[in-house]
Amino acid sequence: MKIGVSTLATYKDSLKDSLDFFEENKIEYVELDHDYPSRILDTDILNSYNLKYSIHAPITDINIASLNPSIRNSSLKEIFYSFEMANELDIDTVVVHPGIVSYLGRNFLDKIDELNKESMMEIVEFADDLGVTAFFENMPDIEGFTYKKIDQLIEFLRENDLKMCLDIGHANTMNYSSSELYFSIVKHIHLNDNNGDGDTHLALGEGNINIKSIINQYESNNYDGIYIIEVNNKESILKSLEYLKTL
Repeated sequence: MKIGVSTLATYKDSLKDSLDFFEENKIEYVELDHDYPSRILDTDILNSYNLKYSIHAPITDINIASLNPSIRNSSLKEIFYSFEMANELDIDTVVVHPGIVSYLGRNFLDKIDELNKESMMEIVEFADDLGVTAFFENMPDIEGFTYKKIDQLIEFLRENDLKMCLDIGHANTMNYSSSELYFSIVKHIHLNDNNGDGDTHLALGEGNINIKSIINQYESNNYDGIYIIEVNNKESILKSLEYLKTL
C-alpha cells in the first residue's frame, strides 16, 4: 500500500515545517493543497526532500461551473496554474473539485451541469498537454455542491475515459456503504472519517466508516494508487497512521 498525507492538516505551518514533520514520521507521499496560504510553492524547498508529491487544486473562491463567465474563467486559470506547477515539479497527479451551484443558480441546473462538464474537459485538455493527470473528486452532502452522487460522476468520467479520486468521507455523508465504494475508475483515494452527519475529516477510526472493508476491496483488485490521509491536524495524522497499522 502507498500511504500518504495531505497538507490540509498543516496548511497553517510553513511549507518547510510541514515537510519536516512528514519526513520525520517516515511519510513518503504528500498531497500539497495548492491554496492560500500555499498558492506559491517553493520548488527549491519541495525538491530538497525525498518525498513524492501530488497536488490538490485550489477550492477557495473557485467555481468552474459559475454562470458568470469571468468567475468561471478565473477559476479555470487558477486550476491550470496547479497543473503548471505539477509539470514543473514532475508531478503526475492533480485532484480537482467539480463546480458549485450558487443560490440563484438553482434555477439553471441544466446550464450549470453543461458548464461543469465543459470546464472539466478543458482541464483535462490542459493537463494532457502538460503530461499531467486530472483526478475528479466526489463531493460531500453540502448544499450547492455538484457530483455528490458518485454514479453521476462515474458516468461522466467513464464516457470520457477520465480518472476519479474517491473521498470516502464525502461518500459517507451521502450514505454510501463500504460495499458500494469499489469502482475500477478510482485511481486515487482520500481517507478520512466521519459519522455521516458532516464532512468532518476525523482521524481514521473515529467515525463510523468501515475503512478496513473499503481498503480490502481495493487491495484485492490490485489498486496501485495512493491512499492519502486527509484530516484536520497532525495528531489526527498520527492516529490515522496507527489505525492503518492495526488493519
